[in-house]
Amino acid sequence: MKKFPRLVVAGIRGGSGKTTLSLSLIAAFRRRKGLKVGPFKKGPDYIDAGWMSVAAGGPCYNLDTFLVPQERIIPSFTGHFSGGIAIIEGNRGLYDGMDAEGSYSTAELSKLLKSPVLLILDCTKMTRTAAAIVLGCMNLDSDVNIGGIVLNQVSSSRHESVVRVSIEKYCSVPVLGAFPRLKAEELPERHMGLTPCYEHPDTETAITLLEQMAEKYLDLDKILDLALSAPPLDFHIDKTVVRTRPEPDVRIGIIKDSAFQFYYQENLEALEDCGAELVPVNALSDAVLPDIDGLYIGGGFPETNAIKLAENERFRNSVRDAAEKGLPIYAECGGLMFLGESIEVAGSTYPMAGVLPVKFAMHKKPQAHGYAIVEVEADNPFHKQGTVLHGHEFHYSSVVETTGRKGCSTALKMKRGHGIKDKKDGLCYKNVFAAYTHIHAHGAPDWAGAFTAKAREFREGR
Repeated sequence: MKKFPRLVVAGIRGGSGKTTLSLSLIAAFRRRKGLKVGPFKKGPDYIDAGWMSVAAGGPCYNLDTFLVPQERIIPSFTGHFSGGIAIIEGNRGLYDGMDAEGSYSTAELSKLLKSPVLLILDCTKMTRTAAAIVLGCMNLDSDVNIGGIVLNQVSSSRHESVVRVSIEKYCSVPVLGAFPRLKAEELPERHMGLTPCYEHPDTETAITLLEQMAEKYLDLDKILDLALSAPPLDFHIDKTVVRTRPEPDVRIGIIKDSAFQFYYQENLEALEDCGAELVPVNALSDAVLPDIDGLYIGGGFPETNAIKLAENERFRNSVRDAAEKGLPIYAECGGLMFLGESIEVAGSTYPMAGVLPVKFAMHKKPQAHGYAIVEVEADNPFHKQGTVLHGHEFHYSSVVETTGRKGCSTALKMKRGHGIKDKKDGLCYKNVFAAYTHIHAHGAPDWAGAFTAKAREFREGR
């Protein structure tokens, strides 16, 4: 057994202030307390995780119990613990899951990790009722340890006082901070918006604002005490977490720029653990692909960078030429779109790499959003036939035209989710695999090994 100071930051609903609270704590504990902070994210999310990495000065890992098998959660957490304090941001409301039982909810994760919960509560137009909400959360599942409350959107000192006294009187749980209703120019989330940290013009200013908010409005000493009160956990040595990284013998390109930035840290580390050297690639500014044996194109926003991607014709042609020569390419969501013929955005059409015979169009509403379950039903370069994988989808695009090409087919059947078309996903062409479905390496343990093996095969065949 070993001590792992930790907190799960949860809310009553999505948009209640979890990210503001999590980032404030990470920044303040790191800068004001001098602690090494390990950030973790629950939920299929890349943008919040990116910001958490910036605030912590280190990678953020994912603890989603749908994407990652339950037996892998504690080994992943303990193996990636930084040695100071862990801040684990939940998703949606505390008890919100896939069903009425709250399967895969933040509450279930908190129980699995035996972690105290710091609950943030939006108090807009509410006083004593706040106590009823907190009491309901406490009574719904007594095994969930709600150890402290942070108020959000309080309008005045009197408003804060009434809410604070009500909660502490009826719920016997301490209020450990209160964020006021801030002006637009004072609110860090207005500085961050939904902009990924890779695109933000001044991440340092945003993080500094969050740090100042924590210092001014949170009782950092008592919140730290709450994290220190977490009981010890069994420490399991997980070979996929303890980095025994071999000497690299293949080079896999990772496209990371403002168009493509959505990667789970565990996926990148899994490739390294299988012998890959990760080579940074920029689809917007690089003239051509570098000398690589495989290419990984994650999700992102190719539609907001469509003009620059279209203008970089030499790079697009180099990707298409490499695919024709058999370069192993694994692409997810935005990467899938880039490998298609074109993307239509607001009535304008922009050419893409042209590897796959499909055309995409953007829509105002999401075309798929949520967890996905896929079954591998056909031969492909990266996944074993018959495997069932858990993943997630989130995209505003859809396939609007299939141009037709021999040798191109789908490999995945959607058991849950939408996929590319007709409940199918995973377009394959030669050594290319591209899907709307994002996967997590801990939930697809054969993926990294298959990718690096295919890269070696390509390297040896050149």
